[in-house]
Parts: sequence; structure tokens; C-alpha cells
Amino acid sequence: MSLKWVKSLIIMCIIAALAVGCTSQTDKKSGDPGTADKADKQYVFGMIVKEPTAPFVQAFVNGAEQKGKELGVKVEIKDGQADSLKIMELMDNFIVQKVDGFIMAGAVDLKAIVPGVKKLNEAGIPVIALDTSPEGGKVDLFISFDIEESSKKAAEAFVKGIKDRNNGEVPKGVVLEITGSVEDMFAQSCTKGFQSVISQYPQLTVVQGEGKWNNDDSHKRASDLLTRYGEEVKGIYVHTPDIMGPGVVTAIEAAGLKPKDYGITGICMGPEGLELINEGKVLAIVGQPALDSAELAVQYLYDLKTGKGLPKIGDTIEKENALWSPARVIKNPWADEGAFMVLQGPLVPTEVKSDNPLLWENKLSSLWKQEQKK
Repeated sequence: MSLKWVKSLIIMCIIAALAVGCTSQTDKKSGDPGTADKADKQYVFGMIVKEPTAPFVQAFVNGAEQKGKELGVKVEIKDGQADSLKIMELMDNFIVQKVDGFIMAGAVDLKAIVPGVKKLNEAGIPVIALDTSPEGGKVDLFISFDIEESSKKAAEAFVKGIKDRNNGEVPKGVVLEITGSVEDMFAQSCTKGFQSVISQYPQLTVVQGEGKWNNDDSHKRASDLLTRYGEEVKGIYVHTPDIMGPGVVTAIEAAGLKPKDYGITGICMGPEGLELINEGKVLAIVGQPALDSAELAVQYLYDLKTGKGLPKIGDTIEKENALWSPARVIKNPWADEGAFMVLQGPLVPTEVKSDNPLLWENKLSSLWKQEQKK
């Protein structure tokens, strides 16, 4: 073999090796789904919560973190302190950070945060909302139970309780409605659902007291109204017994009365409401699927980023052994654009017993036990 031919063969091998290397580098830059870079990418989702000590918010946090670990996603959770300016500041930070998705897990003023939502839209960051929906901008998916319909269901149980305590009749009298913060769309929807039932009984006069989503204000309002109306009060409806029920119950007991005589109902149970049901101090509560909704939010953002897309308006999502299933997907009535995945909320203890292991209050019971020990 001549020296000249050997040199030519070596040069050809070098060129071939370089060509393979260049092809490999081109594949990595192309963003092809099968490349190592794509497989190794860790998505980062930003999430803002309100009142982080509230058990239902802890359920949001727990659900998002657990699903994130399962999918290999990083979920950065920040406390919005129920303050619109703070929430929009955090939104700006997430935009600068270039997160892959954003979860808005509750706010009080749903209109004030709309500019922040629109900035996220402009940055191309998909938005999913839990609990309550921003009232403007594009919310790609709002995941919650139907607040108005759930309140209607709870109100029907409330009226049945009045009948059961009054020989099958609805007598003339006063019913107290302990509301959340009246500017909140959640509270407005609760009232709408409640009134759709109570308005059928003109002999009942509804008197509202603003509990502002906390037990102190709820206690004060209930105490004042019980003092004012006394024996006229035939029942007490509490928008969210998880964070206002204990305040109302202590107000009743402080007046030397029995909570069970007022047939307390509402929506959003939490460990507080569950305990009151088990003690016989609350009649019934429609459970909020808080843990499930946060898990679904992280899953759907992941699906969106990996090309699977989101549920579409008109779809019905079903999952075996899930209390939230089946869930209809409709147009979001609050945001300018986007869908609303309407989860089911069971009436406890009528439709679902209080010890059902699928209730998030029971799934996360170890958290509440730890808090009690502190």
C-alpha cells in the first residue's frame, strides 16, 4: 500500500468523524423532541397562594409540590399575602425569571390583578387559576368546583334542616348569612347560589354579616346578629365553614345556645369543618377538591409544555375513583379568554361520609395532627 493512499484514507476518516459530530450538534440545537437536551429540561412553574397557613391553601401547596416531584417539575411557590400589589410584583418576578407556566391559587381582588395576568399573557406564559379566577385577561384554564352550584346544593340542605327542625315546615323568621369578603367573586357567587334557594321562601328574611374569610370577624358578626334577632333566627348559613365555621360556632356557644339547632351549612370543608361535622355542630358542607385541583394544574401545565394540550371547551373529563369526576369544561365566565374545568364537590356527610379516604382532609390528616401538637 502506497504512503499517498494511506494519507488519503486518514483524511477521509477525519472528515467523516467531523461530519458525525456536526450532525450531533445540529440535532441538539434543533429542539427535536428526541434529543438529550429536550429530555433533560426541567420545567419551572411559578405559583402564588394567599393565606398560606389556611389548610385549603396547604392542600394547594401539597398537591402542586407532590405532582411536581412526580413529573420532575420545579414548582416555586410564593405568598401573595392576599395583596394585589404584592401579587403583581411576584408576577413580574416570574416573568423576568421566564418560568414555563404560572398558577394563580387565590386572590381577594380578582380585578386588581388583571394587569399582571395580561403581562403574563404578553410574555407567552400560560396561566392556570385555582379557587377563584382573575376577572380579565387570558386564563388558559380555571380549575375549581362550581361555587354557585355548590352553594345552591348546600342551601338546599340548609332548608331541609330548617324543615326537619320545624315539623316539615319553613316558618317565618330570620336566617343569617355569614359572608366572606363582599368584593370577592367567590363571596358573590356563594350569595347568588344561596339566594336562588332561599328566595323561594319569602317568609324567611336574610340578614348578612361580613365574616371576611376569618374566624374573628365571623364570631363578632354572628354574636351581634344573634343578640339582635334572638329567637327569630331559624338557621345560619356560612359561606366557607372551613375558615369561618369555628368562629360562628363559638359565638353560638358563647350565647349559651346549641350549634346543631342552627343547621349550619356552606361550602369548603377543610379539617375544621370536618371536625365540626363529626362533633354534630355543623349539618353539612360541600367539599372543595383543593388537593386535586392543584395536582391537575401542574399536570396540565406539564401536558401543555410537552405538546399534549389542555382540555377544551365542550370536553368532559372523567377519572375513576376521583370525587371531582366527571368534570365538564366550559367557557370561563370571568376571564376574557379561556376555559373553566368544573370539578364535582360532594356534600358531606350526605353524599360522601366524613371518613371517606378520598377526601383531601383525610388524605392530609397527618398535617393537621402535627399542627395540633405544636
